[in-house]
Amino acid sequence: MPTRHPRVQVTVDRELAEALEAVDPRPRSHSRLIRDLALRGATLERAEQERRQAARGFLLRVVRGETDYDPATAAELHREREAGAE
Repeated sequence: MPTRHPRVQVTVDRELAEALEAVDPRPRSHSRLIRDLALRGATLERAEQERRQAARGFLLRVVRGETDYDPATAAELHREREAGAE
């Protein structure tokens, strides 16, 4: 189908084939499935980058003394959270 947008070629190796099969064994369009998964993956990657950036910013504020931080309280909260995850 003609388009003004650039195209990319993706090799469907064993790993990608298994991933696509797990998501939708009979997609109407493999191209559409790969595009949709790429967009979802990009959204998740952006969120992860924002989370890392926020964490770095928090640590810098702690180091600069701009944010109160009590390591003992943080350790206790971490222990409680880990105990609740079991």
